[in-house]
Amino acid sequence: MNAAIIGISGGIFIIILFSILRQFDKKVIFSLILSGIGFLYVGFAWTDLSALVTNGVQAVIVVFIAYHGNKNVNVLAAGYFLHGIWDLIYHTFQNPGLLPPNYDLFCMSIDFTMGLYILLLDRIYGPKKVAL
Repeated sequence: MNAAIIGISGGIFIIILFSILRQFDKKVIFSLILSGIGFLYVGFAWTDLSALVTNGVQAVIVVFIAYHGNKNVNVLAAGYFLHGIWDLIYHTFQNPGLLPPNYDLFCMSIDFTMGLYILLLDRIYGPKKVAL
């Protein structure tokens, strides 16, 4: 449970930080963050060729989603939710021992927190008005 609390807190911290730093384009920042989190799994899996290939493909797909998410906040939010689902199901097809303890819960918490923020903000202000 601590991993989820830390993940949610980390997501909220990132949201607040870039709300304060208004000079940054938030869609670009959140797209960059999404593309980066996809590659974290690659770093964990470099000792297992099968996991390395799987995680490498996942990372590239997440980069494409992040690229298109920079143009469409719904795609960006979906990217965070999809990566959160990846965190949840990873142990079903890859060796979870490659990941740090509770990483899946930690990462999923950040992903869902940021995805929810992006989705709700777009719904509140509308797709034409939202600047994140």
